[in-house]
Amino acid sequence: MSKWLKTFTLSLVMILMIPLTFFGGILTEGEKGGAKAAALPQWTQYDRPEQFGVMTDEDVFITMRDGTKLVANVYRPDAPGKYPVILTQTPYNKNSSLGAPNEYLVKRGYVHVVADVRGTGGSQGSWDSFGEAEQKDGYELVAWAASQPWSDGSVGLWGASYMAINQLLTAAQQPPALKAIFPIVPMADVYRDILMSGGMMNTGFIPTWLGLVTSSGLLPPTYTLSEPLTASTVLLGHAGATTGFPINTLSTLLTGGDLAYDGKGWQTRSPYFSADRIRVPAFITGGLHDIFQRGEPLLYEKLKKNVNAKLLMGNWTHGDYGSGLPHDGVPPLDQIALRWFDHYLKGMNTRVDKIPKVTQYVLGDGHFKVQADYPQPGARASKWYLNRQGKLSEEKPSSTEPGDLMPQHPVNGICSGSTNQWLAGAMDALPCKKDNRLTELTEVTYTSKPFETDFHISGPIGAELFISTTAKEAVVSVRVTDVAPDGTSTELTAGWLAASFRKLDKSKTRYLDGEIIQPWHPFTAESVEEVVPGMPMKLNIEIFPTNAVIKKGHKLRVAVGPSDFPHAISPLPQLGKQAGGTVTILHDANHPSSIVVPALP
Repeated sequence: MSKWLKTFTLSLVMILMIPLTFFGGILTEGEKGGAKAAALPQWTQYDRPEQFGVMTDEDVFITMRDGTKLVANVYRPDAPGKYPVILTQTPYNKNSSLGAPNEYLVKRGYVHVVADVRGTGGSQGSWDSFGEAEQKDGYELVAWAASQPWSDGSVGLWGASYMAINQLLTAAQQPPALKAIFPIVPMADVYRDILMSGGMMNTGFIPTWLGLVTSSGLLPPTYTLSEPLTASTVLLGHAGATTGFPINTLSTLLTGGDLAYDGKGWQTRSPYFSADRIRVPAFITGGLHDIFQRGEPLLYEKLKKNVNAKLLMGNWTHGDYGSGLPHDGVPPLDQIALRWFDHYLKGMNTRVDKIPKVTQYVLGDGHFKVQADYPQPGARASKWYLNRQGKLSEEKPSSTEPGDLMPQHPVNGICSGSTNQWLAGAMDALPCKKDNRLTELTEVTYTSKPFETDFHISGPIGAELFISTTAKEAVVSVRVTDVAPDGTSTELTAGWLAASFRKLDKSKTRYLDGEIIQPWHPFTAESVEEVVPGMPMKLNIEIFPTNAVIKKGHKLRVAVGPSDFPHAISPLPQLGKQAGGTVTILHDANHPSSIVVPALP
C-alpha cells in the first residue's frame, strides 16, 4: 500500500469514526474442551498522525490560595487555538527526565502542564508527600489549567508513580474541569502497599525514594538568573526540608514510633480511602511485579463502582512499566492514553466502551489475556496444605507430623525475585530474578507433585500458618513459586507478616468459598498482640495478587522464610525481640498450615 493510500485510509477512519474490530476470537479463561463462551472485547490499535510541533513556556508561576507559588512548564502545540490540557504534578523536578513532557500528546493537539509540587523543584513551600496542602494544590492547578487562554476548559491527568497517585487524590476532590485520568503504576494504600507491608519497614525502596525527591529539590531552579531572590529563597527552603519530613519519617519508622502504625495520617495520603469520591473515568496501568502490585487491582475494584474504569496489568516492575508493548494486541501506553483522552477531552467517539475491562499478563504463559472483570469470575478456592518432608498437597496433614524449625534472622531473601521487585527493577540482570533456589537454602520449602494439566491462579492468595517461636516476636515471609522440571524456582508473588500484628479484621477480609484469600490486619498500636515464647499462633498472611499458569509438568512451591531483605526490616524494637529466636512451622491435624489460591477452572 502506498504512503498516500495509508494516509487517506487513516484519515477516512478518523473522520467517519468507524471503529476497528473490537470483538472476535477471545475465549474466557473458564472454557473447557473447546466450548466457546461469550466473546469478550479485545484490543485494537488506535492512533492518529501528529499535527503540531511543540513550543514551551518555562517557569510559569502559579499562585495558590495561601500565596505559595508553584512553578510549571507548559508545552503547547505550535499553532494558535484552544486545546484540552493534560496536567502532571511531579516531586522529581519538572526539568529532570522524570518530569519530561509527553510530546506524543502535545503533537496531537494537547497542552501538557508539568508542575513541581509544593516544596519540590522550583516551587515554594514545604514538601510533605501527598499531604492535605498538596492535595488542595491539585484542585487549584486543575482550575488554573482550565482557565488559561490556550485551554478549551477540559483537563485530564496523566503520569506514573507519584504522578499517578496525586491524580487519584486530585480527582477525589472533584474539580469541575477534570474529565478523565490515566494513572500508571499508582499506589492505593500507603501503609499496606509500600511503607510497612506486613508491619515491617520498607528499606528497599522508601529511603532511596525520599533521597531522590530531596536531591531533586536541591537543584538550582532554572529561573535562578531571572529571579535570583525567589530562587535563593526556594533553594534554602528545600535545603532545610532535608532535615524535616524525610528524616523525621525514616527515624520514626525505624524506631517504632507513631508512624510505624497505620492511622489517619497515612489513610489521608492513601487513594484507596478516597477513591469512592472519584467521578471521572480512570484507566489504571499496573505491574505483576510492581511495588504497588497489591493496590492497583484494589483501586480498579473501587473505581468501577462509580465510573468507567479499566485495568491493565503487565509483567512489569516499577521501573519498566509499558515495556514490550505492543504485544498480543495491547497497544503502547501513549496510544491507549490518546484514545482515552480523545474520547473524554476532545469528544471523539473512540469507542472506549469497547476497551477490555481487564487485561492481565499471564506469568508462565507469556501472553496478555483479557478477562471479564477483576477478580476473575469463576475462580474457586483451592487449598494446599504444608506437609512433612517438604510436601505441598491438597490432603490435610496427619496428627503425628512434627514441625519444621527455622532460625530467625533479618537478612533472608537477598537473592530472590522480591529483591528485584522492591528495588524497582534495578537488579533485573541478576540470575536471582528468575531463580530463588539460593534464597531457598535458608527457607523451608513445600512443593507439590508435578501438575498433570495447567493450573491457573488469578488474584490474591491467603496463607494460614501455625507457628511458635522461642523469642518474643517472629517475622514470616511466604513466597509462592513456579518450579520448572529443571528445578528453577521462579517467584510469582510473596507476602510477609510480623506475628505481633496477627490480629485480623474479619469485616474487611476477603473470602472465597468461605476461605480467606486476602486477610486485613489493622496494623494499629491497639491491635498489637503479645507473642508468647513456645505458644502456637495462627498467622493469616496476605500474599499479593498474581496471575499465573503453573504449566503441566511444573510444580507449585511455598517457601517460608524468616525475613525479606533488603525489601523489609523490622523496626528496632521488634528486631530486638525476634533476635536469636527459632520459629517452628507447625503442620499437624490441630495446626493445618495452608495456602488458599484463587484457581480458575
